[in-house]
Amino acid sequence: MWAWIYCKEKNRTEEIARKQPDAGDVWLWVAVDADSKLVPSWRLGQRDLATATDFVNDLAQRVKGRVQVTTDALRTYVNVIEDAFGSEVDFAQLHKVYRAPMENETRYSPAKCIGCSMKEVSGNPDPKHISTSFVERQNWTVRTTMRRYTRLSNGFSRKLENHAAATALNYFAYNFIKIHRTLRVSPAMAAGVTDRLWEVNDLVALWESYEQRRAERAA
Repeated sequence: MWAWIYCKEKNRTEEIARKQPDAGDVWLWVAVDADSKLVPSWRLGQRDLATATDFVNDLAQRVKGRVQVTTDALRTYVNVIEDAFGSEVDFAQLHKVYRAPMENETRYSPAKCIGCSMKEVSGNPDPKHISTSFVERQNWTVRTTMRRYTRLSNGFSRKLENHAAATALNYFAYNFIKIHRTLRVSPAMAAGVTDRLWEVNDLVALWESYEQRRAERAA
């Protein structure tokens, strides 16, 4: 998902770059489990090989056993998923084709999907489960719960560290605190990561414990 820090990439000048090196476009990479709806991994960065490698390597370390993965048609995924998962993955790509927007359509209206093609990249992916619908639904959730991703708003981040902190808080709440409407439990509970519904004070307690340990190490 695309967003920006301080200003959009096209408006970034040399003066802005000196003042705020992180200014410009930033992309959110997200993985979601189709069964539990858990988000096991996410990354902020550019839409490039380095971020893709970091993102997929992190995902591979968080799952066990053989998994089936579906991505969009971004070519970068082909090599990085093979490198991260090796032969223990059933990997497919789904390429959706959208028609060009009509002249009378608004700038931010979604284009109509007029077709899609599936490509089996490695392993033996089940065609019934080759889908990007779950992560697309997750993207919609992000846009409705994080002000920084709401279209046509002034809620964008001025600093990358603030953007990263807000994203981390969002996914902690999504995974552990929020009850998923169809699951009737949190995604973390559905995935077996925890056996209870967490609360905001649990997050605060974790943070206080982390700060205390860091202070002790510094002393």
